[in-house]
Amino acid sequence: MDKINEHLENLKKHENEVAIVMVPFPAQSHLNQLLQLACIFSSSYNLPVYYVGSATHNLQARVRANALNPSDIAKIHFHDLPTPDFASPSPDPNASSKFPAQLLPSYNASILLRDPVALFLKDVSSKSRRVIVVHDVLMSFNVQDVCSLHNAESYIFNCVSVFFMYCSFICTPKGMPIPLEEELLKKLPSLEADAPEEIKKLVAFQLQYRDIRAGDLYNSNKVLEGTSLDLMSQFSSTQNKKQWAIGPILPTKLDRVSNKRNKCLDWLDNQPPRSVLYVSFGSSTTFSDKEVMEFAMGLERSKQKFVWVLRDADRGDIFTGEDRTFELPEGFEERVKGIGLVVREWAPQLEILDHSSTGGFMSHCGWNSCIESITMGVPIAAWPMHSEQPINAFFVTEMLKIGLIVRKWEKREELVSASTIENVVRKLMASEEGDEIRKSAEELGAAVRQSTEKGGASKLELDSFIAHITR
Repeated sequence: MDKINEHLENLKKHENEVAIVMVPFPAQSHLNQLLQLACIFSSSYNLPVYYVGSATHNLQARVRANALNPSDIAKIHFHDLPTPDFASPSPDPNASSKFPAQLLPSYNASILLRDPVALFLKDVSSKSRRVIVVHDVLMSFNVQDVCSLHNAESYIFNCVSVFFMYCSFICTPKGMPIPLEEELLKKLPSLEADAPEEIKKLVAFQLQYRDIRAGDLYNSNKVLEGTSLDLMSQFSSTQNKKQWAIGPILPTKLDRVSNKRNKCLDWLDNQPPRSVLYVSFGSSTTFSDKEVMEFAMGLERSKQKFVWVLRDADRGDIFTGEDRTFELPEGFEERVKGIGLVVREWAPQLEILDHSSTGGFMSHCGWNSCIESITMGVPIAAWPMHSEQPINAFFVTEMLKIGLIVRKWEKREELVSASTIENVVRKLMASEEGDEIRKSAEELGAAVRQSTEKGGASKLELDSFIAHITR
């Protein structure tokens, strides 16, 4: 431990010897997690960090970085690659699957970035003692030329839970049993990806290049996923891959002095502690008009306070096209005035979850949202929509026991009624069971936050990774 600290002190004197290049996948939750990590590398360890992506997606990452301090973002070197042409259709609110199929053209276009990424890595390599590439698993093809550079190595930053990684990438392909008690196994949702064939092919294509990495980083830690991490470590050691659980990847101090303070934070300032349900389904979920109507009726009938982020899912290029306007029941916003607030623009999620008035989060259970809610000690009403979200919802509700399920995954094609929403909201926000879940969430959140402090499990892992890459 003393050697690591000594090494980190020496690092500050030779900060330009090692350069870190971040290569995110062009989807909001992935862009966000790698930008948060970039700021930690740059601000906490004084390392030069390059954030490399298409001009469109680099801009998207910057304009949505609500909780990050602008001075931290200013230290990051954003390298804009030429944006390949791709279609950017609107999401289909009436599609049978909630998977954001409208993003497939932008996902496919990302494969065209291999050559410009290779040129950039070659340039950075010529000016640095060592180049460390930290990339999304779905950008493995694009960074493969790292192998041709004598002073470069790559690490995958995994934007999903370790439990999901272990079940999907170790147990399922190798026919190994999933390490759960029989009762929990019965409740585990299918690990078969709820995604179009085109995305399954894209994932399989990228995974072919996964083995070039020197190791893995996880946005999780031993407090949350000790058992899964131990199992993953046993497997990784057989492949000679290192791993570090460095999450939660969140700002150590939220930017509370921003002049752009969102109106919903002012509204929350006037509400009682732990009284408000925050409702948001991320950047990739779109609802039909009928679903929105049922949702509005359920929230109103619950008579619980809420902040509801009512936005459409992202297009591939968020800077093009007109945003859809959602119709709410006539007079809804007037009737709920003082009780609820509807937010129709991008919301500062981390700051909302960190607010003392927030007492619950109804979420799609993307890992980004899960890790933010867990860290802030806020219980989750879990409503998974696609991809690994049902596994995350299971992890939160059945394993961590800090949430409730809104709708069972096997019933995902059924319309969720207003009465179901009303009952779940009341259960989480105004019942003894909800109070117990909230208490558990707050205790877990405190333990997770403590793990990021000096001497904590997460901080030790992060220091260890920095010491390793700057050796």
